[in-house]
Amino acid sequence: MAAIVERAGWTPIAARRLEKAERRFILSGSRIALVDARGAFDDGLEAVTALAETVEANAAALVVLISKTDIGRVDSVFAAGATHYLASPFGEQELIQALRFADRFTVRLGGRFRQAGHSPGAGTETLGWRFDRTADRVELDPALSHLLGLSPKAGTGMPWADFAALLGDSAAAEGERTLERLSETSEPTAFAHDMPGMAGQRMVHHLTLDEATGEVRGLVELPDEEANDPAIAEHDYLTGVRDVRGAYRWIDRQLAANSGGFALLLISLHRFERINQAYGSAIGDAALKGMARRIERLVLDMPVAKKLVARLAGAEFAVGLAPDVSVEDAEFAARQLVSVIEQPFITDGQVIRLKTRCGIVTDSADDADSAAVMRRASVALAEARDSDADAIQIFGEEERVAAAHDSRLEIDLRLALDRDEIDILFQPQVSVTSGAITGVEALARWRHPQFGELGAVALFAAAERSDYVTELSRHVQAKAVQMAASWADALGSLRLSVNVTASDMAEADFVDRFVDMVEASGFDRERVTAEVTESGLIEDLGVAGDRLARLRAEGFRVAIDDFGTGYSSLAYLKSLPLDYLKIDRRLSQDIAGSSRDRIVVTGVIEMARSLGLSVIAEGVETHEQLELLAEQGCELYQGFLCAPPLSSEELVALVANRP
Repeated sequence: MAAIVERAGWTPIAARRLEKAERRFILSGSRIALVDARGAFDDGLEAVTALAETVEANAAALVVLISKTDIGRVDSVFAAGATHYLASPFGEQELIQALRFADRFTVRLGGRFRQAGHSPGAGTETLGWRFDRTADRVELDPALSHLLGLSPKAGTGMPWADFAALLGDSAAAEGERTLERLSETSEPTAFAHDMPGMAGQRMVHHLTLDEATGEVRGLVELPDEEANDPAIAEHDYLTGVRDVRGAYRWIDRQLAANSGGFALLLISLHRFERINQAYGSAIGDAALKGMARRIERLVLDMPVAKKLVARLAGAEFAVGLAPDVSVEDAEFAARQLVSVIEQPFITDGQVIRLKTRCGIVTDSADDADSAAVMRRASVALAEARDSDADAIQIFGEEERVAAAHDSRLEIDLRLALDRDEIDILFQPQVSVTSGAITGVEALARWRHPQFGELGAVALFAAAERSDYVTELSRHVQAKAVQMAASWADALGSLRLSVNVTASDMAEADFVDRFVDMVEASGFDRERVTAEVTESGLIEDLGVAGDRLARLRAEGFRVAIDDFGTGYSSLAYLKSLPLDYLKIDRRLSQDIAGSSRDRIVVTGVIEMARSLGLSVIAEGVETHEQLELLAEQGCELYQGFLCAPPLSSEELVALVANRP
């Protein structure tokens, strides 16, 4: 799928798992999220639900691929938040064209082409009013109150004469005549007039009569060809505050004004979907309206000149404050908002308690546009959602640089393999008793053209974020054995350890591929050790045990790498076909710590040896650590006490100079 998209000219960021997909989508700056739900409809629906609010808040599209047999369930895909779908069977061109239509949708949604009006969906309100003729009371929907410049309270009830006067002289007389006509015929009718204070901008009222109650209901239309003022069409029809396009336009204005720092706060009701599930959408909508009113009241009282309150999507709101708003000001405002919102709601006899998360961005970079500002605030909000410690997270300069750095690495990684930017270094593994170098571990380094040399941790972290671990791991393994196959005679007796990731272990053809790779290099397979992390074993212990046994049957040796960093269950070791246990550097260094630390390390070594496993200690840096490890029966070590990771030439020189 990623290859097809790439051939069509887009830059794909692929993900096999849903974990952190929301954050990755935000950081990527993508306009389209593509979910492949073919053959896995329920998983796809879960992904759509998880991404929907973020996609909508960032004016993007959410495309879902489904199987032909799931056509009957497409309504649930749209209800979850998808904007487009494509059903199999389809070819490459059909997919590309579907994505181009989705891309055009994002352009229009983002405001570069203004959509004509709104199409309110299920559970939302339109511009409208209701008139109780007996009580002479007109009640306005929140959106209409906002449009006419009224406070939410003022729109909750007024005499007809006051409402007619609010609409203007031309509307008053026409409205009276239309009400009389409706009373006489009971047939739907309408009247139109200029909007108050906006000559030439028409407002049309479509009237119907509820014969059971006698109530007159008015639906207000702003004709497409005449509603040219963006302020008219940029309001959320459920809550009356600005909508996502209004929020983007407000941000654009602050950036254009360049009048000093502004703050954007994204506020989300935590796990709001449970409110809808427990009480129904009507109660959920009422809670959203109540939240909007609380936010409005608090923001209106804040001592800044320019303010924004907008509903972006679902239960996510934006608050903008400008100018000259510091980080401290924004955080103080956020804490006020969280405190107010989390006070219980009472609606329709139900007491609703809401939890809130907030992400803040201030003092955006000079090159930022509204989409970039929104993405950065969304990153902070995603961090707040993931945090148990603090419901408010701030996206500052440090986070901006880190996000740009991470995003750059994800994109560059796919080119790094083709450009041969990945180097392999070798760190010696040394006999504790004799001091002889008996083997090496192959470690990857990235010669990044912009950031310089990056170690294996940064390299594989970028691969994990972009779901490129398997491809990178295969590249590193193949290059390591090819380099080892060309070693000088002085290194002819050394063993080679290569790292095997959890993604490798998950591949059904891993063992066959690994064997073929080593055979193609010409390196003796009996000198190769596959180092597997604990997480790669625990995800499916049965499958892992079978694949490790097959590796050993083919002549390889097997080690558990970084033991002590993950699940650390000594009990499962007895059921796996292993040769080595590698103690993580932190455990190795703990042996020189407190007596309790030493007892833990000693216990690990004794258990491993009782199971017939050789023990390798990583990260050994001092003679004291080495001596203590030797006393406990550790057989091999690696670390800076002997040498850092070396090139092949440096390794030859080191071996030649060892006694």
